Amino acid sequence: MPYLVTIGLEVHCQVNTQTKMFCACRSSFGEMPNTHTCPVCLGLPGALPVLNQNAIEKTLLAGLMLGCASPEISKWDRKSYFYPDMPKNYQTTQFELPLCMGGGVPLYAHCYPGDARQQSARANKVVRLNRIHLEEDVAKSTHLGNSTLIDFNRAGTPLMEIVSEPDLASGEEAFAYLRSLQMILIQGGVSDADMEKGQLRCDVNISLRRQPEAPLGAKVELKNLNSISAIRRAIHFEIQRQGEDLDHGIAQVQSTRRWDDERGETQLMRTKEDAHDYRYFSCPDLLPVRTAPLLDRVRPLVPELPHELALRFERDLGVTAYDAAVLSSDKPLASYFEAVGDPAIPGKKVANFIINNLLGMLNERGLGVGDCPVPAGKLRALLLLVETGTLAASQAREVLAVLFDAPEQDPGAIADALGFKPAAAGALEALCDAVIANHPAEVAAVKAGNEKLLNFLTGQVLKTAIPKPNPKQVTELLRARLRE
Repeated sequence: MPYLVTIGLEVHCQVNTQTKMFCACRSSFGEMPNTHTCPVCLGLPGALPVLNQNAIEKTLLAGLMLGCASPEISKWDRKSYFYPDMPKNYQTTQFELPLCMGGGVPLYAHCYPGDARQQSARANKVVRLNRIHLEEDVAKSTHLGNSTLIDFNRAGTPLMEIVSEPDLASGEEAFAYLRSLQMILIQGGVSDADMEKGQLRCDVNISLRRQPEAPLGAKVELKNLNSISAIRRAIHFEIQRQGEDLDHGIAQVQSTRRWDDERGETQLMRTKEDAHDYRYFSCPDLLPVRTAPLLDRVRPLVPELPHELALRFERDLGVTAYDAAVLSSDKPLASYFEAVGDPAIPGKKVANFIINNLLGMLNERGLGVGDCPVPAGKLRALLLLVETGTLAASQAREVLAVLFDAPEQDPGAIADALGFKPAAAGALEALCDAVIANHPAEVAAVKAGNEKLLNFLTGQVLKTAIPKPNPKQVTELLRARLRE
């Protein structure tokens, strides 16, 4: 029997700051364990926390980008629980007055999984947010059979918890939500949001019910999700598992389950606690924060969001919706595209060349746009050669390949070295006339309407032409000759 699926996400995202949330220890990743610690982040008795203003400001910036409101006063609370990764036996967090409330995350169409984009009828859906609060991250636990290793380098790192409303209905929407959110946070410089580095982690809450008017079913929380694709797989499995249980009359209980990606299944960890089990109370060591002055500081830093950037590329530069979505999905890529732009080159041609050629060469070399060896000015000069008819697009690709290894060279000089020089006056016309004379049957077919054979004649000219002319130029010259 079909069920209505309700999904909410709790995303934990490390804030991109140089130091930790309540101490001066450096935020780090991949360094020797337990080398960036102090009495505060180790939870030693008598150690007092000091607020990281930059972390607060970046959390407020994230809230502004996502349309959140902020209370006039935001305060800090203690969340009590007992686990080796939190030696104080409480976490300093926010419960009653978080920094950000409300807002929403737009689901960008190109952020859905590739096999679900065409079926996404609700590509413009916005998932409501409940809150964004700021807290300290816990230590990293590595479980080894009967023992556990603890690395406190991560303990105390500023951590935003972004809590959605239960507005999601499928693994595909959860996938798009996380990709869209990741893109926005990176765009604003709030976080690198790299799941492989643990900078973005997600807990998934799922419940099933039979009718829209029925109350939400028992909430099952999924943990141990280390990639966006794994989150999608876990949701699919859990929906099926809960549905089969309900079909057999097995009621669900509020619980927490872990995802085993190798087995492709969820496993029960514990029955879920409620908020009162954590015994929240106001932190006596930290003063509340007035948000207005901090909001005034960060409001000018709000960047164009990906959908705003894509709309501008479409409107002002004539880029297609698809190309605009690709270009706006990555901040360095968008900046590079705009730097290459020139009034003499249509924006669509710049976009096509970057997406179809430059990105492919970068991927082959394992490079990101930020590491591109070809300066934007050199690519602009190359595309101007194409736009003036000096080079064909295929020739420009060959020049680009050389530029990757010798970015200091001039694109025109590379083209000359490769033999891509304009033919001497009258020489190209003479070659076209010779090919026309030597292929009367093909010429007759072209004049009768077989345009494909025009490509054959172009190829014959290119075989004998030295230096190599622009194929488009040759085709147009042949077409003109055959009309005479």
